[in-house]
Amino acid sequence: MLPITLIVIARNEARMIGRCLDSVPFAADKVVVDSGSTDGTPAIAAAHGARVVHQDWLGFGPQRNFASGVAKHDWILVLDGDEQLSPALAAELEQRLPSIMESSLAGAHFRRATRFMGKAMRWYRPMSRERIARLYHRERARWTDARVHESLRFNGPVTSFRERLLHDHNPTLVHRHIKMLRYTELRAQDWRDRGRKVRMWLCPFIFVTTFLKDYLLRLAVLDGWRGYIVAQTAASYAVYKRLRYYELDVDPSSLTLASDLLRKTEP
Repeated sequence: MLPITLIVIARNEARMIGRCLDSVPFAADKVVVDSGSTDGTPAIAAAHGARVVHQDWLGFGPQRNFASGVAKHDWILVLDGDEQLSPALAAELEQRLPSIMESSLAGAHFRRATRFMGKAMRWYRPMSRERIARLYHRERARWTDARVHESLRFNGPVTSFRERLLHDHNPTLVHRHIKMLRYTELRAQDWRDRGRKVRMWLCPFIFVTTFLKDYLLRLAVLDGWRGYIVAQTAASYAVYKRLRYYELDVDPSSLTLASDLLRKTEP
């Protein structure tokens, strides 16, 4: 066992939380920060060796920073409930972590490979080799306070790992679109807090440029119709965020109405 804490923030992740936790056999401390699961996630996490800490939802960035505070060790590995270490990555971590933890490094990046519609994406860059921060020393890094699309800010040098982190994407397009709606609400609130200007005239251009960027430049085209669907969904999400932000600007009461409706769709 290595003096490192695995952190998973979760809500209703019963389907995959066990596999996620079991993929990190070398972590001396495992913590699941649960924000109100109703599907048995806490019990499953405890059965797989994790401490379960309840924390009402604060937003992705603040929730992750809270989780860092309850870790027993300074070195932290973060996974989402739908992620797991590949056996090769687990072996690479076990081999390299002792020297990393003795160094002045602030953390490390992984390359994440994603399964979409039942099988791995081979070419689309954000789903085949996305660079993602998942390992850090909590005194040398901190998550941004964004409600969604948070990032880990390092205060020092970082390294990277060669083997892949595995990600099982939303089980269906229905799940993906519901998540898109929830993320949009968080993003719109972040924009409102920052006083971002509403620029509706940009929407047609944003759709076209986002689709072309993902479909051609990010190589979704090489993944066939699944690649087309990913690019189409990304472009739709980019525009919908702005439509929803405009609505929130002209009708602030829509925030409560939307929140009530989305709460009813929770698993």
